[in-house]
Amino acid sequence: MRRPVLLMLASICLINFLSAQDLYIPRDMQKAYLKETRSKDGKPGKNYWQNSARYNISLSVMPPDRNIKGNETITYFNNSNDTISVLLLKLFLNIHKPGAPRDGAAPQDYLTSGMKINAIKFNDEVYDYKYSPNTFTNLPLRLKKGLMPHDSLKIEVDWQYEISKQSGREGMIDSTSWFLAYFYPRVAVYDDYAGWDRDDFTDGKEFYSDFNDYTVTINVPKNFLVWGTGTLQQPEKLLQPEYLKRFRESFNTDQIIRIVTKEDLDKKQVTAQNPVNSWMFTSRNIPDMAFGISDHYNWDGSSIVIDDIAGKRASAQSAYDAKANDFPFVTGFIKHSLSWFSKYWPGVTYPYEKLTIFQGFADMEYPMMVNNSSQRDTAFSKFVAEHEIAHTYMPFYMGTNESRYGFMDEGWATAFEYFIGTSDAGKERADNLFRMFRVNGWINDPSQGQDVPIITPSSNLNGTALGSNEYGKAALGYIAMKDLLGDDEFKLCLQAYMDRWHGKHPTPWDFFYTFNDISEKNLNWFWSSWFFSTNYIDMAIKDAVKTKTGYTLTLNNIGGMPAPVEVVANYDDNTSERLHQSPAIWEKNAKQAVINIKTTKKISFISLDGEIYVDADASNNRFTIK
Repeated sequence: MRRPVLLMLASICLINFLSAQDLYIPRDMQKAYLKETRSKDGKPGKNYWQNSARYNISLSVMPPDRNIKGNETITYFNNSNDTISVLLLKLFLNIHKPGAPRDGAAPQDYLTSGMKINAIKFNDEVYDYKYSPNTFTNLPLRLKKGLMPHDSLKIEVDWQYEISKQSGREGMIDSTSWFLAYFYPRVAVYDDYAGWDRDDFTDGKEFYSDFNDYTVTINVPKNFLVWGTGTLQQPEKLLQPEYLKRFRESFNTDQIIRIVTKEDLDKKQVTAQNPVNSWMFTSRNIPDMAFGISDHYNWDGSSIVIDDIAGKRASAQSAYDAKANDFPFVTGFIKHSLSWFSKYWPGVTYPYEKLTIFQGFADMEYPMMVNNSSQRDTAFSKFVAEHEIAHTYMPFYMGTNESRYGFMDEGWATAFEYFIGTSDAGKERADNLFRMFRVNGWINDPSQGQDVPIITPSSNLNGTALGSNEYGKAALGYIAMKDLLGDDEFKLCLQAYMDRWHGKHPTPWDFFYTFNDISEKNLNWFWSSWFFSTNYIDMAIKDAVKTKTGYTLTLNNIGGMPAPVEVVANYDDNTSERLHQSPAIWEKNAKQAVINIKTTKKISFISLDGEIYVDADASNNRFTIK
């Protein structure tokens, strides 16, 4: 009899030991902790570093000619302790080349010859570059002389490309309205835990960029307007006096100023009448730049106070075709979003001077820029705008590796989208939208692909698993943690994480450990279940028993996910009571929870309502008291 007892005790000890263990840590992250570039309290380590660059870019864009020409000078700073012998350039627009690895099909209008490199120089010395048809979005270049630690390299590149007829994240909106993104060769991220970011850009897995300083000049014909990331330099040389006055006024008023209207555009006297106008934008410590151009888009502008104490304003602008019925409201949507996100969730002041939404097709975010499609329903247009604006914080302010850990930005943008939606439209409508767009696909598809752990690198995923992991599942995990800690403590942890890691390159472990550190709680049981396991949401009522003070309810967690749940007690007098249960009832990933319902009334039946935490099997969510 002793052997089974000993085995049982050993099993219990093993379970307790494992539950107290650290999270799974990949080998590259283990090395970062050994090198002390990162710390297990969630802070950047004492030896943390990251590389950066200064970009001076000039682009010639002459619609309707689709050929775009560019040249740039990059000063790249190697802040690491490594000697860099191979430089990796990212050529994102090679996604348009036939044969490029990509996440979806490529119609003929999407395909181009890609980005053609005409010349490269390193420290004023010509590099013998040979074109290869098999070079796609990664271009490794072996340096003649290694770039030493804490040294810099001057890189000059001359290139050209043909803009894609089919517009997606970038491309032609129409013959003379174009969105320019990924338009320049850039140095890939070389970081402290993985070295060079060698993941291909496949048009679905998105950003991972260093924080750089940019000066970008877009040369366009007269009567073309340009909107973009950064501060527009010398607008007085570009805009006629009346439009310059409206533009400047928009930065200091709550009123929406119609800076340029269709009637103005028809006169063809909005811009300086030089054959070519040079629109220069500058920005510092930012991960990317993007631009929109058009000769027939309306231009609205306004501003909003985003910091009441400092009186700081941010500009809200929109650019759109006059036929888009929702876009005259978009500047107002921007103002509301910038103010709300700054004051409530995440409660961090919008970090840039402006945000512009340009009418396109992508519903895609860039620093200070959004490329959004027009919607028939202005409420849905607002919903989409809020999600894309929320991306300001992740991955731009926070510098996450979206191509590897997309849940660190899409999940947060989805959570923030839910928070602002609840505030604006009420909980019922926000819940319905969240279930429809973010949860039902995961829960209603019981296939193995949907059970892939969230921590799985995005670069290893495609299809439904990628979408579920990055958006709905991750957002639910964040919202469930908010429920577990309570709003005040959750915000304290979130803002500490953002304070520690903005302008840097946080990993999921930096996030998890920061929350553990600030809350002074070992939350690894929660992180393990939500982000590292194959668990899903499925709860059941096992039993309900009458007691002296009410009832004792026993719940089973069949799916294993520590999600909140509403216990609904339905009384004989046709009234009901909702008893909210936080994820704490499943602490240490318990499979069963006992809940005491104190009441003098008689309960006829008890039910479970997961609200946004959709239950995979609702058939066992009701229990009749006999």
